[in-house]
Amino acid sequence: MKRFELLIFDWDGTLMDSAAAIVASIQAAAADLGWPVPSREASSHIIGLGLREAVSTLFPERDATEIPRIVERYRHHYLSRDHEIELFPGARELIEELHGRGHRLAVATGKARHGLDRAFAHSGLAPYFHASRTADETHSKPHPAMLLELLNECGTPPERALMIGDTSHDLKMASQAGVAALAAGYGAHPIEHLEDFPALAICNEFDELAQWLRENA
Repeated sequence: MKRFELLIFDWDGTLMDSAAAIVASIQAAAADLGWPVPSREASSHIIGLGLREAVSTLFPERDATEIPRIVERYRHHYLSRDHEIELFPGARELIEELHGRGHRLAVATGKARHGLDRAFAHSGLAPYFHASRTADETHSKPHPAMLLELLNECGTPPERALMIGDTSHDLKMASQAGVAALAAGYGAHPIEHLEDFPALAICNEFDELAQWLRENA
């Protein structure tokens, strides 16, 4: 019997090795506008949030009317390279295996819908996911709305679902939704940030995360 009926994955930094590209795109966008360029650590910390929430967090001194400018520059830089960004080695096989074992799979991501659709198309993984939520469709992480909506759509009680993510935003969202979490310690947030939140395990490598799911999900 499956312990978790529904497995909900974050995308960037959990299934797709995109954290470095996101950081570089944020920094390039700031440089384009002559804004202070945020550090790698600061840029990594906002990964997982919706884009507007992320920009507002990084540049709190900027007026709301300025946010669309850096959003446009970020998208320019990221979209110029997103076709080069790949899944973590073994991610495709894991998703296929979990789907084949009868788990329902979902995605909860800080991407916008068009960004997730591009990632689905590039990776070819769309057919394996039963449902998904993006930051432009509901509240941004760490608000629990994404998970609550996915639970409702999939008809799954919270205790039968597992959130898998690489940021403290993912773990906090899971805690607020009453859903168990599995932390990907190889992604955007350092392990010491993940340790502040409840998780069944913190996996240091993708292969370790895959093995945990095979043995415990």
